[in-house]
This record gives sequence, C-alpha cells and structure tokens, in this order.
Amino acid sequence: MTSDRGRALAAVLLDIGEDSDGAPWERRVPERLAAFTSSLPPGVRAGLDAADLALDAFSLLTTARRAHRLPPEARARLLRRLVRLPGCEALLDSVKVPVLLAAGSCRHGARAVRPFERADPPLDLCPSSDWPDTHRVDAVVIGSGAGGAVAALTLAASGRSVVVLEEGRHFPTRELASRPPLDRFADAYRDGGATFAWGLPPVLLPLGRGVGGTTLVNSGTCFRTPDHVLRRWHREYGVELADPAHFARHLDHVEELLGVAVPDPAVLGRNGALALLGADRLGWSAAALRRNAQGCGGCCECVAGCPSGAKKAVHLSVLPGACAAGARIVTRARATRIVTEHRAGARRAVAVEAVRPDGSVFTLTTGLVVVAAGALHTPALLRRSGLAGHPRLGRNLAIHPAVSVAGRFDEPVTGPGAGPNVLQSVGVDQWHADGILIEATAAPPGMTSFVLPHLGAALKREVDDAPRLAFLGAMVSDRPSGRVRGAHRPLASYALHAEDGRRLLRAVGHMGRVLFAAGAREVLTGLPAHPAVTSPDALDDLVGCTGHRRLHLSAFHPTGTAALGADGGRSPVRPDGRLRGTEGVLVADACLLPSSPGVNPQVTIMALAHAVSGEAVRRDSG
Repeated sequence: MTSDRGRALAAVLLDIGEDSDGAPWERRVPERLAAFTSSLPPGVRAGLDAADLALDAFSLLTTARRAHRLPPEARARLLRRLVRLPGCEALLDSVKVPVLLAAGSCRHGARAVRPFERADPPLDLCPSSDWPDTHRVDAVVIGSGAGGAVAALTLAASGRSVVVLEEGRHFPTRELASRPPLDRFADAYRDGGATFAWGLPPVLLPLGRGVGGTTLVNSGTCFRTPDHVLRRWHREYGVELADPAHFARHLDHVEELLGVAVPDPAVLGRNGALALLGADRLGWSAAALRRNAQGCGGCCECVAGCPSGAKKAVHLSVLPGACAAGARIVTRARATRIVTEHRAGARRAVAVEAVRPDGSVFTLTTGLVVVAAGALHTPALLRRSGLAGHPRLGRNLAIHPAVSVAGRFDEPVTGPGAGPNVLQSVGVDQWHADGILIEATAAPPGMTSFVLPHLGAALKREVDDAPRLAFLGAMVSDRPSGRVRGAHRPLASYALHAEDGRRLLRAVGHMGRVLFAAGAREVLTGLPAHPAVTSPDALDDLVGCTGHRRLHLSAFHPTGTAALGADGGRSPVRPDGRLRGTEGVLVADACLLPSSPGVNPQVTIMALAHAVSGEAVRRDSG
C-alpha cells in the first residue's frame, strides 16, 4: 500500500478518519497498516489493496467523498449500507485481521521487557553470498528448525562435517529486543505469517522462517509425547523407535537440551490465574504448562521472537552445540534440489543445490542429506528433486486446528499495571481424552484481535477494551485430512473432518464455561453470527446450532506429510527415518509424525530427529 492506501480500510472497519479527534494512536494506524502489509505475499497484499480501493470507490459513488474524509456520522451510514450488501459483511470480517493487528500495536504498544543479561551463544554463520560455489561435506541438513538443529548436533558430535542450509536469516536477541513485536512478526514469519491451508473453512497456518525455524516464534510450550500416541505409532505403524520405554531417553535428551521446566508462578500472569480459577471452580484438571524458558520475565512476546533470550529456541540451545562440534550454518540459502545418481543398482543422493538471493546457484557434494524443511516444504523439495515417487508423499497432513475465545473481565488482564503474562501459561486437560487441549494464551498487543467482534466504532471500542480480555485457545487432535501439493511453492489444502469440527465447537463451549466460572461477564465466541454471549446456557445454545464451517480456524503444527512407518505402501519414510527409494536421504522434521500427537509437537519432533539421526550414525559406524 502506498500514500493513502489503507485509509479506507481503517475508516470503515475502525471508524478512523482524517478529521478524527480521537486518541493519537488512531492517526498512526493507516501508516502502521501499510508497513505491515508490505511484508505480506503478493496475493494477500493485492487482495487488501483491492478491498481498500473498493471501499473508497463505494464511498465516492455514494457520498462523493473518500471514506477517510467522511465525518463520523457519514462513515457510520456508509458502513450500514455496506453490510446490507449480500456477502459484504463476511468479506469485511475476513480483511479486518491485519487492520486489527496494526490498530492493536498502535493502541497498546509494546510491553516492557525485563533485560536478560546474557549474550547469545556463538553460532558459525555464513551468508550464502559469501559461501563458495562448490564445497564438499559429510552431511547437509536442510532447515535449521526443531528437527534440523537436533540432526545437525547429533551428526556433528559424531565427528562428521555438517553444513546447515537455512532459507531465512539470523535474528539475534539484541535485534529482537530493539523492534516492536509486529515488526518482528512480519519479518520472522514466512509470507508475513499469511500462510494458509485452503479449504472450507480456510485455516491460517503461520510458519517461522529464520535460524531456529518455527522454534524462533513459537510459544515455548513443551509437552512430552503422550504414551498412548507412541504406543499407536509402535503397534499400528511398526515404528520400533517409538516404543515408549525406549523413546523416553530421546525425550529426556531433548528436555535437557531445552531446559524444560514449570515456569515461575510469578510470571504466569492473570490470564493463567483466571484459567486455573475457572477450572478449579468447575472441578476440571488444569496445571501450569512446562516451557523451555527458564528466567522468563513474562513479556508475552514469544510469537514474535523472544526479546530477552529467555526462551531457548534451538538457535540458542541446540545449534550452538552443533557449531561448537564443527557444524556451519549458511543463511539465506534456499535448497532447490537434491542431486541423485544411480550407483550399484540404487539411487543415491550425491549433492544438494541451493540458490542465493541474487539467483546464483551453489552446490554441496555429500553422501548424506537430512531433509528438515517442515511439513509443507519438505514434500515440495522432494518433488523438485524427482524423489516424489511414493503416492503418500504430501498426504496425511494434520495441523491441530484451533479456535479461540475471550472473556471480558472488570479488571485488566494484560497491559500496563496487570503484571507479567506468559504467552501460554496454563493447560486445561480435562477433555484431552476427547482430543481437546485447552491452553490459556496471552499474546502481544494487537495479536489477540482475532475474536474481536463488530465493525466501525464498535470495533474500535473493542480494541480500546482489549486489556480486560482473558484468552483461551483450544486445539484438537485431528484426523490427518490435509494434503500438500506443488513443487516450487507448496499449496496446502485441508478438509476439516466433521467430527473434528464438532469437537472444536465443544471446545468453544468448554472454554466459555472456564471463563464464566472465573468471573467473566461476557464471552466473545469468535463465531460471526453470535459474537458475544453473557451466560453459559446461551453459549451452549449457540454451540448447538452452529455448523463447523462457520468457525474461524488457525493452526500452528503441520505434521505427517512424509510419515515414517513399516508399511511401504502407506509410509514414504522407513521406520528409521530413511526416505524410501533413495539411499542417503534422511527425513528429520514434522513430516515424520504418522498421526497427530495431540500436544504441542516441538519436543516430539526433536526427539524423533534425535532418534533417526542417531540411527544414521550407528549405521554408518557399523
């Protein structure tokens, strides 16, 4: 967006006009919106541009003035005309999220960050522009996230020379501390956080891009893989390494690397306290969530990159050890192809080709390629490499679809004067056997806007009142009903199973009951037809008459698109992590998970990566 672009969106959706005599933050919203949308992918940016131009055109046709130049009464009349047009209210609702992100960051600003007085541990980083055109190495790891980091450490510690290729760049803690959360969010996520899995309904699926992968921008919540999930993988999928008795040592290793512990109660925050209170009054099971963030000050900005260095993302906890053992990380390097040759009757990986930002290509010759580009990008890379012969590659996508609700309280829950808050502080696992996991969530300013109802002046009042909202999110252990297509730019599609949809609706009811039990006077449902209720009974009635296609979904845990297993017809990857049909290719990321783990998967992914890379070391040593 340029110059006046974005002003019509701000005027119509938030009642912020040129002659507004409101608070100073209002005047900053159009500029903030323009800066944020510049980071979004071209298609999304074009859609927002089109919506902005269409609103201005409608205003000119009906009032002879641009939307942001109308007085407040005329803006309100314009909005009333718009919502009477068929489908227009739903369209406006779909484009208000970036407007709310900009408005929230302007209105509530960044929270104070408690200094964390320790320098980042050293990494051996080299930008691709400085890397030679050809290089020989024992192992190439593609991706520096949860799985890639552990594989790099395991291989480097065994004495092998290792190069890690990372498409993004490095984000030092000093830089994260110096920038507002929304700026970091736009920079550290692929496509500015606007990745979607397409379907009915579509699902927002943000992916991190930088050294550390999505661990750079996740919540820091660390669950061990549930035993019943491991037993299923062991018995139904023939994954010997998933035997709970043996897999425990891999989980222990990962937890030690990350420093997983229960956070200090002093930083759980009021959002978490309300979740515990509501669950206790209902007699439901709930507890503080274990995290990899000892020393956390509760600034609640994990999803935009921790500005204190307390959250031990893998670039602060695992990759330093890999580099100390000799691994090197090449940044801004997009792996384009795994080169293979036929030797002794078998196809074998012999090199990786990668491209620099200027389009020039460099090559790493190697005998082992570890693919850890994530559940969307690993299948695409394998297709580009001619290694997509297995019919199940790209299928079996599970995402942990999630919904959020908010409770309105009389006193501030977040913001100045409310004290510290951990981003994900408390888990309510009363319904975990039903595949529903509820987590108390408090995000940075502007990033808790997804359930805010209304449009125009009423929506602006909701932005003002956001600090008095307590948020809960729920995810379900879903059937793997998605798919990733494409080779150059992966396209994810996801068909929410009807039963998973019904469980998400039940989760809305459960979360509302927790908030009402904690003293909320109103619950914002996130359901467009009835965005707010004032009693548990009203919420139950609403849930009972709502179809799952009306849900606003997000998801943060794509898994399963190159699942491991003993059945060669069902699983593209062998039980030990080796890609079927090609020697010298190991998969070590979220793709491996045969089914939804039902919990935040970082620890599971890292433990699987430790198991399969350790097996590779033992095979080669033997």
